[in-house]
Amino acid sequence: MAYYSWILAFHVMSFVSWMAMLFYLPRLFIYHRENADTKAFTDIVEVQEYKLFKYIGAPAMWATVLSGGTMLYLNSDILSSGAWMHVKLFLLVVLIAFHYSLERIRKILVNNPHYKSSKYLRYYNEAPTLLMIGIVMMVVIKPF
Repeated sequence: MAYYSWILAFHVMSFVSWMAMLFYLPRLFIYHRENADTKAFTDIVEVQEYKLFKYIGAPAMWATVLSGGTMLYLNSDILSSGAWMHVKLFLLVVLIAFHYSLERIRKILVNNPHYKSSKYLRYYNEAPTLLMIGIVMMVVIKPF
């Protein structure tokens, strides 16, 4: 348990980095869609989308999951401290599914820059915010 605080700090930093990708990548999708007819622009955005997902988002997600799993292993009693942790873990699963849905959308936009409307993508862009609010509330407030 001597290193628990260090692992927690790493977990929070990883989560913040992951959330940055989850907030920004859908915004790039909106720009991609709104400029679908400008090949030079979409070529640049596709590179940004790829690098953001592969080099920032994926490592940050894995660092978050692994550090969180390590904390659960070191302090397994937390699973019996109330339903808040179970709700948090459920929201985490939904967030991971959202993460991989972004990769799917990214790949589709490469071949079909007219995929979905920018209005749809704007609504989709709100999902990580709602999930993050739920996760933070579970950890800080522990309502259950």
